[in-house]
Amino acid sequence: MFTTYTGTAMTNKWMIDVLADLRNFAAKQAMLELAEHLDDAILVASIEIRTHSNQVVDVGVNGTKAGNISGTVGHNQYS
Repeated sequence: MFTTYTGTAMTNKWMIDVLADLRNFAAKQAMLELAEHLDDAILVASIEIRTHSNQVVDVGVNGTKAGNISGTVGHNQYS
C-alpha cells in the first residue's frame, strides 16, 4: 500500500497523494466545500514542490489532473 518515492520532487509527492485521497473522500461524503479547498491545496502543494525542486510534479492521483468540483455545492444527493 505504501509507495516509495525517490528523487527530490518525489520525496514530497506523497503530500499530493494524501491531499487527493482526502479530497476524494470529502467529495464522496458530500463535503463539497472541503473538497474544493483540498483541490486548491493540491495545486498550491504542486507549485511549492515544483518551485523547490525545479521539477514537474503530476497533480492528482496516478498522474491524472486534479478535478474541479466548483459549482457543485447544492447539486448533490444530500441537498
